[in-house]
Amino acid sequence: MSLADELYRETILDHYHNPRNQGVLEGPSILSVEGVNPLCGDELILYLDVKDGKVEGISIKSRGCSINTASSSMMTEAVKGLPVERVEELIDAFKNMMLKGEQTAVPEEFEDLEALQGVKKYPVRIKCALLPWNTLIEALHSAASGETAKAISTE
Repeated sequence: MSLADELYRETILDHYHNPRNQGVLEGPSILSVEGVNPLCGDELILYLDVKDGKVEGISIKSRGCSINTASSSMMTEAVKGLPVERVEELIDAFKNMMLKGEQTAVPEEFEDLEALQGVKKYPVRIKCALLPWNTLIEALHSAASGETAKAISTE
């Protein structure tokens, strides 16, 4: 295993064992969206608070594999406090990184996300890494349309 692979593995394990922004986010304008990956058994509820075009708060309550949990943790850290437009750009960049065959450069401030590039070696696990991001897309769409809850599945 290369040094880079070992560092990536350690980053994923850190986010798995010490997930950030976990639990229920509460407040009057909080939106919740459920995401499910029945192939792996991953389930999550994403809580989102968008005010004045900015992600003011985000948390996830999840049950899932290490890849899903690490991806959720990294995602919440990356998007919290960002304008929605920047979040959408980051989602696109992450999905391109995961779905394309080549290495993709990630902005320096989001370098933990690079650790998930190794998941591309295991195509079945890509859905695990993408579930929180796809759930966030749905949450942003729901927030823009004024909805309060929604469910998605990766089937």
